[in-house]
Amino acid sequence: MQNKTIMIALGGNSLSPKGSAGSVTEQFSLARKTMNNLSEFIDLNYNICITHGNGPQVGDELLRMDLTSDTIPPLPLGICVANTQGQIGYMVQQTLQNELREKSVDREVVTLVTQVIVDKDDQSINNPTKFIGPRYTKTEIDKFAAKLGWSIKEQEPGSWRRVVPSPMPEFIMHGKSIKALVDRGTIVIAFGGGGIPVFNNKDNKIEGLDAVIDKDFSAAKMGRIIRAQELWIISDIDYLYRNFGEEDASPIKQINSKELNALYEKNTFQEGTIKPKIKAALHFLKHHGEKVVITSIDNIKKALNQKSGTIIRN
Repeated sequence: MQNKTIMIALGGNSLSPKGSAGSVTEQFSLARKTMNNLSEFIDLNYNICITHGNGPQVGDELLRMDLTSDTIPPLPLGICVANTQGQIGYMVQQTLQNELREKSVDREVVTLVTQVIVDKDDQSINNPTKFIGPRYTKTEIDKFAAKLGWSIKEQEPGSWRRVVPSPMPEFIMHGKSIKALVDRGTIVIAFGGGGIPVFNNKDNKIEGLDAVIDKDFSAAKMGRIIRAQELWIISDIDYLYRNFGEEDASPIKQINSKELNALYEKNTFQEGTIKPKIKAALHFLKHHGEKVVITSIDNIKKALNQKSGTIIRN
């Protein structure tokens, strides 16, 4: 019997959650905790592809560029995405390889720096919505916005962050290579941060673009390429909620794609954070996917036993 294939999308907060300092030591510590939970999938012999967010990390990269621009030429956002693919990929790869050694499991872990083709005229280019970097009060962020020309938005009441363009992924490059590795049992970490955004110019050459792609939607697309049966979106939430933030809020434990689409169309989910996850889940289930699970790192084992997380099927 062939092993099931799973596509796992890890939130950037898995390594740098709200309120953390974001030091490398702290990120490695969180990576160990995260990979320990992900090892549940190794125990079940899944074929595995992992992607990860990079919102906190790429925001820090850009802030470094802004603060040192008088001394060192700053790097564009696309290069910062590539840098964080390597940085986070290294931490996840090393930590997961150590986890495999402890289990005496002979599987390789590789990180693939991945480009993703987008439309250079995507409407999001002039309407930044993707939150990156640390959270600030309005007073704190106004100083950065005035000095460094940031676009900013309120993510939660009293919590402000920088926003950048987030075009939709049209085509994930290197998909055949990723599938070949996943099919042979290699654990692949790919298109981190949603992938490095690039486009085909008028001379049919690949060119970079300053944006950050939504990693959950890229994961849904890659899930289709590798013929994954399951997509797991691992974030800092245990469930999706009906009427989130209201007194009558209730967790959604199981739902079908038709019901979820109806809720999505009613605009009941948070823009920029939850809505992209719903869109990704619906896309995955539309194209060969069997199941989507949205849960937190700590509840993976419970979700595998259907005791936590939101489970979505057709």
